[in-house]
Amino acid sequence: MFIFFDSKGIVHKEFVPPGQTVNQTFYLQVLERLRNRVVCVRCEIANTWFLHHDNAPSHTSFTVREFLSQRNITMLPHPPYSPDLAPCDFFLFPKLKTQLKGHHFGTVENVQAAATRALNISGEDFLHCYEEWQQRWNHCIRSQEAYFEGDKL
Repeated sequence: MFIFFDSKGIVHKEFVPPGQTVNQTFYLQVLERLRNRVVCVRCEIANTWFLHHDNAPSHTSFTVREFLSQRNITMLPHPPYSPDLAPCDFFLFPKLKTQLKGHHFGTVENVQAAATRALNISGEDFLHCYEEWQQRWNHCIRSQEAYFEGDKL
């Protein structure tokens, strides 16, 4: 599942088709759909938004960096050894796990429906996430990119 969000809420989400490998080619297609979605739902930032994702190989490949550069989309660096810096890791995925754990869904479609319901998160929560993200970035800068965990802020 790919989920892209900002301080106002979810901008774009999509499920990875069963059997699909998330490689740079597939991720480029996702990014193109994201770019189109930003233009539709966040037109006020269509030319100024930036992207923060982790250091997964599909995120950091040359073709992805080139794609973003050619479209003037700034990619924020993700320091190594900072797993608690990405908002998906400290905010979104824990919320999803809380809602989904302990349930047996039976089908992929049921999992997707439950995950979509679990993404009904208030705008206030997204704003709080971004405030926390800023605090984590500041802590990372102060620690000169040394490893730290989010609960040690």
